[in-house]
Amino acid sequence: MRSRIPARRSIGAVAAAVLALAIAELHAQHAVRRPIDGRPSAVIDLRTTDGVRLVKGQWRYSDTTIIEADFNAPGSDLRPSGKPIKTYDYTPKAGAADFDDSRWQAIEPAALEARRSTGKLCFNWYRTAVTIPERVGTFSTAGSTVVFEIVVDDYAEVWVDGKLPKTLGQTGGALIKGFNAPNRVVITNNAQPGQTIQLAIFGVNGPLADPPSNFIWVRSATLDFFKPGATTGPTTPAQVTRLDPALDAIVPPDAKIEKLAEGFLFTEGPIWMPDGYLLFSDPNSNTIYRWSDNDGLSVFRTKSGYTGVDVGEYGQPGSNGLTLDRDGRLTIDEHGNRRVTRLEKNGSLTVLADRYDGKRLNSPNDLVYKSDGSLYFTDPPFGLPKFFDDPRKETPYSGVYRWFDGKVQLLTTDVTGPNGLAFSPDERYFYLGNWDEKKKIVMRYEVKPDGTLANGRVFFDMTSAPGEDALDGLKVDRQGNVYVSGPGGLWILSPTGKHLGTIVGPEHPHNFAWGDADGRTLYLTAQTGLYRIRLGIPGTRPLTVATH
Repeated sequence: MRSRIPARRSIGAVAAAVLALAIAELHAQHAVRRPIDGRPSAVIDLRTTDGVRLVKGQWRYSDTTIIEADFNAPGSDLRPSGKPIKTYDYTPKAGAADFDDSRWQAIEPAALEARRSTGKLCFNWYRTAVTIPERVGTFSTAGSTVVFEIVVDDYAEVWVDGKLPKTLGQTGGALIKGFNAPNRVVITNNAQPGQTIQLAIFGVNGPLADPPSNFIWVRSATLDFFKPGATTGPTTPAQVTRLDPALDAIVPPDAKIEKLAEGFLFTEGPIWMPDGYLLFSDPNSNTIYRWSDNDGLSVFRTKSGYTGVDVGEYGQPGSNGLTLDRDGRLTIDEHGNRRVTRLEKNGSLTVLADRYDGKRLNSPNDLVYKSDGSLYFTDPPFGLPKFFDDPRKETPYSGVYRWFDGKVQLLTTDVTGPNGLAFSPDERYFYLGNWDEKKKIVMRYEVKPDGTLANGRVFFDMTSAPGEDALDGLKVDRQGNVYVSGPGGLWILSPTGKHLGTIVGPEHPHNFAWGDADGRTLYLTAQTGLYRIRLGIPGTRPLTVATH
């Protein structure tokens, strides 16, 4: 991707860096679809007898005890594999859905306000099961989204049916939100009367670094009910140019584009994570964002591609393409650092590729794994401040590379601006888009048994299409149709290279990724916004993502 937004401004490096940081902080406030915000259609107050009776609940309580525990020091693998040591834990571990709390103290709803535990550095548990009633007042609960909100003085973590989901960059939800801040957790997006959900709340006295002279208590606890569809973002009918009847099976006649978030500098590189959320880059602001239906928008990783003192010279210093390997590890194209990295499960960063033949890469742009674990990536100079004319550029070409087992292999230098890339579903073919305003083409190569490419040919030529944008993101669906960010919109090509039609949205989509459980939702990173559209055919995704 080469951003159409002006890349350089007449301000110093320090000022530019400060500006980028300020914008990154503001972005988390720019979501236009925050499903757990706004006014619900109905509320059940779980601090009242009537409210608890309505959900057939019973609050139960237990203190916790801090205990000494055996553990291991960190080993060379950064895991607890070193020498035996002593540490601390707590008991009881009561987050599990089937934990037996029948011997715990039963407390009345009004008694949630009572100060509990031992004070200073202390923890405790509150547990209750809630059964969805058929109605809350006049509101019918069937199909609704239900949010559990609790404010614990001072912090809380919330287990729902024995699960405590946690991801990097997550703020709030099931995890600690902040000092006396509300935890809001979506406990179901499709409520069914009679459905029972187990809630377990771990209370924490804090701040931990300055244990207070007070105790733990519940300020508020509610179930908020939102009617079906009430939490969707603004939608617009998809403008579709239909050139072939085959497009009807791909893009429904009533297809709508939903806006999820806005206010970015330039969105790119989306990838759907198996745990049910989307990651995407803003290379201009040097940030990776996280978005989900339940939690909205948050920052996943700052300084995602560069931390150099000259960062202000770069238009796109941050990460661009993102994908997953077979083990579910995030792999990142870092523009400013001019490398491809992998985020390990223990939080460390492994450099997979930063040089070829002794020369530094330009600015790795997009990437895709083959089923054998080899990684293919494109390396145009669009992340460098002066692009092709940048004095930092060390290679005389823009290559397509293959990384496997620690070795980097140059595959082709056929195009000047290699960008989006994808395999056909059977991996017999490899598609490559070219960001070149004078040669807007999609190349197709045969994939040889050793992973190299052969017999490259022009699969589709968009050079004569109006619009200054060349080719950016490229993806393939399970039937082999090719989706390309081209002039004017999202072009859809058949496996034989026939133009079936083009989707035009509120903003030009520069990249996209299939998400949701069935893989039929296409998430669009489109300049300053994040969007999605439901399609008729699911897309190909990394092997770690469920596709059935």
